[in-house]
Amino acid sequence: MALLAQLPDPTVSHPWLASLGYEVQGVRSLAGDVSPRRYFRLDLGYGKTAILAYYPPDAREACTRFISTTELLQASSVPVPAILGSNCAAGLMLLEDLGSSTLFDRQGEAWDSLIPYFEESIALWRRIRDLPLQSVRDLNPALDRDLLVAEVRQTWEIYLTPRQLTGESRLGNALWQALEEICEQLSKEPQVVCHRDFMARNLVPHSTPPKLGVLDHQDLRVGPSFYDLASLLNDSLFPPPEVESSLIAISIPDDSGMLAYHRAAVQRTIKVVGTFEAFARRGNPSRLHLIPPTLGKALYHLGRTPEGKDLRSFLSGLWRPVLGS
Repeated sequence: MALLAQLPDPTVSHPWLASLGYEVQGVRSLAGDVSPRRYFRLDLGYGKTAILAYYPPDAREACTRFISTTELLQASSVPVPAILGSNCAAGLMLLEDLGSSTLFDRQGEAWDSLIPYFEESIALWRRIRDLPLQSVRDLNPALDRDLLVAEVRQTWEIYLTPRQLTGESRLGNALWQALEEICEQLSKEPQVVCHRDFMARNLVPHSTPPKLGVLDHQDLRVGPSFYDLASLLNDSLFPPPEVESSLIAISIPDDSGMLAYHRAAVQRTIKVVGTFEAFARRGNPSRLHLIPPTLGKALYHLGRTPEGKDLRSFLSGLWRPVLGS
């Protein structure tokens, strides 16, 4: 009975797992991230494991979307966890277990060993980007101007303003106008299919390097052309400048693409700072240590856009207490 009590809603999940032909030998709750979903690694005996995902009632729409996006990505040869069973009405999904560590967990290793994984990530990014736009339009709201601005505004309101990181009124107005214009320009870029959170914490190395599995793809949507690339290179695991430059060289064809990349990186990094702060306020502070390097990335990319280049020197001093330099 103690084993069954570890399962989410055991009176439902245990009979459901049994109906799929699985006899659970062990349950281990997995560390949470910045999502309301809960995950459990199940020992199914004979050396087999699987991941049980539990969607609370207010997140169950994501369960059905995950089924749709799994089908789309599998059809484009993007490796994602196989769905072994689903009961979205109860918020339950049983998934193939791709492994216990993500690319983010490989931080600290020599970059010579990580570069092949990033190169493989770029190949997967291209496959996702090339999906037909129509295939995702009805799944999630597009990353259009309004949504991009709303994400920046959250960070402005809950992180930058409380810490007086927007400066005096004149500088604050200039910074907000720059961020708003960056979002405007991003909305005018060629639109492609985006994973939405394409970064190291959602990429799982396979036993055969440098292959990767892609997680957390239920938010697939239309967005700016280099949004996912900006996320990959600027969220959570940060390639050193020379590695970033080499990866960009194989990903971006021209100067206009570089500007679109810098703009997407500004928006993404500012957005992520607000996401980490918001989840800390809800009781999950595990990503707060990533805010300083993420804000540093925002400053770097802001200085490489026409909207923000004149603000970088002012912000360098203003943000120094957070950046730590």
